[in-house]
Amino acid sequence: MNQQASQPRRVGLFVTCLVDLFRPSVGFASVKLIEEAGYAVDVPMAQTCCGQPAYNSGDRSDAIAIARKTIETFEDYDYIVAPSGSCAGMLRKHYPSLFKGGAWATRAEAFSGKVYELTSFLTEVAGMEGVKVAHAGSVTYHDSCSGLRELGIREQPRKLLASVSGLELREMPDADVCCGFGGTFCVKYPEISNRIVEEKSETIRATGAETLLAGDLGCLMNMAGKLQRQGSDIKVRHVAEVLAGMEDTPAIGRGKN
Repeated sequence: MNQQASQPRRVGLFVTCLVDLFRPSVGFASVKLIEEAGYAVDVPMAQTCCGQPAYNSGDRSDAIAIARKTIETFEDYDYIVAPSGSCAGMLRKHYPSLFKGGAWATRAEAFSGKVYELTSFLTEVAGMEGVKVAHAGSVTYHDSCSGLRELGIREQPRKLLASVSGLELREMPDADVCCGFGGTFCVKYPEISNRIVEEKSETIRATGAETLLAGDLGCLMNMAGKLQRQGSDIKVRHVAEVLAGMEDTPAIGRGKN
């Protein structure tokens, strides 16, 4: 085997805006998991937003400019992985639609074919069967809309969670129902968003689980905020933090555990 063939394949981690600004521990957990799966991980400093807010608001010119910058930054990696079904969905499903014909269309298609959400990458590409960490207590899992409906992310996180020693998964009814965040939706329609997350929080509390998990930080922050305002003591974490055994940081929305 030559030296080049023996080197691990390279993953470019797309950190996401929310992880970078509000929850860096999710990024560190993602790096740990990907490296444990046998891949070399880089976090390109030139990365920015995925462009989803502009795209969803009809600002096509800015969305295209952001997409070009992202493609230029990540296209040389073997894989592009994001700890977010929403951002991964934008990169994988919507970037190609921004370009029709020409070199950029070809580059966008090639780029999008290498994009994966974190748990999908770990199970489907890296072949990870489980993790060797422990979590003492019960959890429930929320299936975020974009990850579920655009990328089919449902069984992947549950497969990995099933291997966590001591963890009890309590499935909530309507786990696939929206939490009310929806990116710019919660800003444009705050009353509707609030009603949706109120109903979601009731479903979460009814499980009796001690911790709420999901794969999208926007959804988690939205649900954590509502639960905290309701006086709930349910902890809220990104699934990557539990899978990586990195639970020494405060739960989302809390100053201390």
